[in-house]
Formats: sequence, structure tokens, C-alpha cells
Amino acid sequence: MTALKARERERAGALRLIVSELQKAEKDGGADEVEVLQRERKRRLESAQAYRDAERADLAASEEREAELIEGYMPQQLSDSELHAIVGDVVAQSGASSPKEMGKVMAAVMPQVKGRADGRRVSAVVQEKLTA
Repeated sequence: MTALKARERERAGALRLIVSELQKAEKDGGADEVEVLQRERKRRLESAQAYRDAERADLAASEEREAELIEGYMPQQLSDSELHAIVGDVVAQSGASSPKEMGKVMAAVMPQVKGRADGRRVSAVVQEKLTA
């Protein structure tokens, strides 16, 4: 029973932090909620990796649980096939054919996948399409 209560306290603490960040973003000029969630999720994952590097698995696990919690409030992520299709369409429409044109393709793809695909993941697919 105490483990359950500890998890609920951890969940409540994570949600308080997220609400605080959303309110701060709103005050600072109304940043997109999905962007705030993405940023906070990324922070948790980076912290978890830092804790793992420092051999603190307990703290890393806590950060990863918070990242999962945040992910539950984000739009569903695109599948690999959906992402490849979007990138393929943009590459075909733009006529891009070399890695030098990656910026142009990324600029067209990112608004279409906003909140549904991580920038690193998109970048990897774009690079793959332009070097194939």
C-alpha cells in the first residue's frame, strides 16, 4: 500500500510541475502546450540518462516514469511508415535531391508532424530519404 501511495505522490508532483510549466509558458507569451509537454518530456529523458551515467538507476527510473506520464498527455506519435510517407511526399513536392537541401525539407515537414514526431527522428528520416 505504501508503494502505491508513493507512486501517487510522485504522479501528483509531476503533474504539479507540468501545470506550473504550462502556466509559466502562458504568462510568457502563450507557447504551444504540446511544445511545453515535449520540452518537459525531453528534459526528463535527458535527466534520466545523466542519472544512469552517474549510476543512479533509482533516480533515472523516477525521471523515466515522469516522462511516460507526460507522454500520456501528448498527441499520439506517428508510426515509422506514416513519418516516411510524409517525408517522402515533401521530398517529392520540393524536388530536393541532396543532403544540402535538408533544411528546406525539414522546414516543410516539421509543421506537419508538430507534436507527433521528435525532431531527431524526423531528421534521421529526412537524411535517409535525401541520401538514398
